Amino acid sequence: MPATTKAKNEPAVAKKSDSTEFSKETYLYWYESMQLMRKFEEKAGQLYGMQKIKGFCHLYIGQEACASGTVSALQKGDKYITAYRDHGHPLALGTDPKAIMAELYGKETGTTKGKGGSMHIFDKEHNFMGGHGIVGAQVPLGAGIAFAEKYNKTGNLCIAYMGDGAVRQGAFHEALNLAMLWKLPVIFVIENNGYAMGTSVQRTSNVHELYTLGEAYDMPSEPVDGMRCEDVHRAVARAAERARAGEGPTLLEFRTYRYKGHSMSDPQKYRTKEEVEQYKQRDPVEITRQTILDKKFATEKELEEIDNKVIQQVEESVKFAEESNFPDPSEALTDVYVQTDYPFIMD
Repeated sequence: MPATTKAKNEPAVAKKSDSTEFSKETYLYWYESMQLMRKFEEKAGQLYGMQKIKGFCHLYIGQEACASGTVSALQKGDKYITAYRDHGHPLALGTDPKAIMAELYGKETGTTKGKGGSMHIFDKEHNFMGGHGIVGAQVPLGAGIAFAEKYNKTGNLCIAYMGDGAVRQGAFHEALNLAMLWKLPVIFVIENNGYAMGTSVQRTSNVHELYTLGEAYDMPSEPVDGMRCEDVHRAVARAAERARAGEGPTLLEFRTYRYKGHSMSDPQKYRTKEEVEQYKQRDPVEITRQTILDKKFATEKELEEIDNKVIQQVEESVKFAEESNFPDPSEALTDVYVQTDYPFIMD
């Protein structure tokens, strides 16, 4: 029986990772990391409006469970790569908010010395292999990173995120084909928020169940409720178990939603306010908060302390970015090649 048929017809089969009962520590990690993403992004949106942040800016508000639920399911040493909606993932991994905010400001203290801006956050220390501005470009890069992990026998994997619009790129299909052929330890994740920029999936693809695209390559594939950390964690844990066992890649479709526009310049005329409000009723931060209270993992006061801690972190990141210097113009010519004295022409 092809692996895809099994993956499609038996998504509810109980496995070890399906029955996971999550600890107090896991729930508190989810809540704090998602609150940090939420408050950071809200502040970034305000600063963009004040023209403190320039260029493009794509906010992650509403999609936080996709990052937090993944990080809790994977292990240290695993690699992460994503597209240009990339502030949330490194925050979930532990990248200093100060460095990310400074990068948004284009300051020399940013994650890439102010050279990348919002769309190109990168943090080697936390295995975040970057946000990437070209639609779908990170998908084959993720397969390549996974190839290196397999070649070097590290036992680690790569998880490659993309938006729903990226699945129409040829590079997506090429990467899935080779990853399955070579049984690479990679998890492909479609963060399907319903709209590729301002165009719905229904208007751009004959295939609306995007996870089924993996079945063309006999790749185990499944849809996941991307608004719930628990569901994300379980799905990623199953995929990771396969990858580490040498069984190859998995395609996951995280069904999520962004509350803000595609970017800060998006007037959002393609959807109704009622639709947005409907999804906000499933808000991952609030759902996790209520679960923590129901399970008596923390009190209202303890959660309020977490909220205040997060707000302080965000305010400190803004202060840090404001006080940091812009890079010297000569920095434009550094970090181009690994070889520091490479004789390229500078005139």
